[in-house]
Amino acid sequence: MTDDDPINRSGLTPRFWERKPLTKLSPREWEALCDGCGKCCLNKLEDEETGEVALTNVACRLFDDGTCRCAQYEIRHQFVPECIVLTPANIDQHAYWMPETCAYRLLWQGKPLFDWHPLISGTAESVHDAGVSMRDRTVPEFEIDEDDWEDHIIEEPI
Repeated sequence: MTDDDPINRSGLTPRFWERKPLTKLSPREWEALCDGCGKCCLNKLEDEETGEVALTNVACRLFDDGTCRCAQYEIRHQFVPECIVLTPANIDQHAYWMPETCAYRLLWQGKPLFDWHPLISGTAESVHDAGVSMRDRTVPEFEIDEDDWEDHIIEEPI
């Protein structure tokens, strides 16, 4: 370790996302980019003609509305086989449907993280305090008929 590459208490190099391209991040750094907003767990509607993606407040069946996390993250594919695992190798294919405030999408677009991102603020609660998370704002997908998802479109960014 050199003076220009310090490690903080979390074991992550400070501001690693500004120092490395997405393809060079360690698995731990990649996971740390998630701000915990829960928007990636929302069902989305894509216009087949324009490719435009709209977020709904209809959450995946595994989404925990209180924590904004997947209730079965490690084994989610057993329950939701279509859940996409975003990786540095596939971000070019999937970044377009990620929320506008998503760190993965922002960095993929060459944009900075927002001040409320936990890696900047130092606290996981900052995303909720800033009002950009889906905490207590969703309805479970099993309660809403898929034909009615259009009635649940939300504006981004929240």
